[in-house]
Amino acid sequence: MELERLSAEEERAARSQEGEEEGRNRAACLSCDRLHNTVSKWMLPEDSRATYLERANCIPPPIFILGISVAEVAVFIYYAVLKPQSQWLTLDWESNQNSPFIYRPDKRKEAWRFLSYMLVHAGIEHILGNLFLQLLLGIPLELVHKGHRVGLVYIAGVLAGSLASSVCDPLQGLVGASGGVYALIGGYFMNILVNFREMIPLFGVVRLLFILSIVGTDVGFALYRRFIPDNSAPQVSFVAHIAGGLAGMSIGYVIFSCFDKNFIKDPRFWHFHYFLCLELFCCAI
Repeated sequence: MELERLSAEEERAARSQEGEEEGRNRAACLSCDRLHNTVSKWMLPEDSRATYLERANCIPPPIFILGISVAEVAVFIYYAVLKPQSQWLTLDWESNQNSPFIYRPDKRKEAWRFLSYMLVHAGIEHILGNLFLQLLLGIPLELVHKGHRVGLVYIAGVLAGSLASSVCDPLQGLVGASGGVYALIGGYFMNILVNFREMIPLFGVVRLLFILSIVGTDVGFALYRRFIPDNSAPQVSFVAHIAGGLAGMSIGYVIFSCFDKNFIKDPRFWHFHYFLCLELFCCAI
């Protein structure tokens, strides 16, 4: 009798534990479903949402955006805290001129600088602005389009920013991830414009106003930092913002509009690829 009683208690305990685990899993799945449902409304036209929701999952997580954000914070902390700075909130521009990451016109032969400049920022307001935008927009985009697509758009914007700056602002150094951030914004902006009627109209208006307000504020700040003389603050080139946005509106739109297709087979992708090669050739000359 005692053995039967112990067996019954163990069985009840096992059932209770299974029920608790099932409840937690159900709650987690419900939260995940709500997240993906919200993301689909903000990121996709109506005819693509069902396809996304059928295959939506949180595995893998948005590794690219989180990883690049951590790398940017780590580099900022290195230069702001571990290096002697007169004011770490804005950074001492002169002391960072010798950084191997910053894009410098006189160091153009060091090709990695055309990309690595995205890791260095000109102050806490600079890095916080970029982190806010790329996390706010990049995480939902990566949930929908996955890291390889978002990463390609981001890197294309960074490269377009340095190439355009080397041509249009050739005497100015370049730091910050604004080119990549604006590529994400540009791709998302074009997707909204093209699919506006297929998306919820109110959400479309809100999103457009939200993007335009952020872009206007950030570009205005960059123009101020570039042209208003202030020896205590480093200048930030505004060319990367424009070039990154244009890259996003071209290659970003192509990739983000091919949600359930292979963008490699899209001729628009190769048109942009040829244009980028031509730009690289012109910069080399």
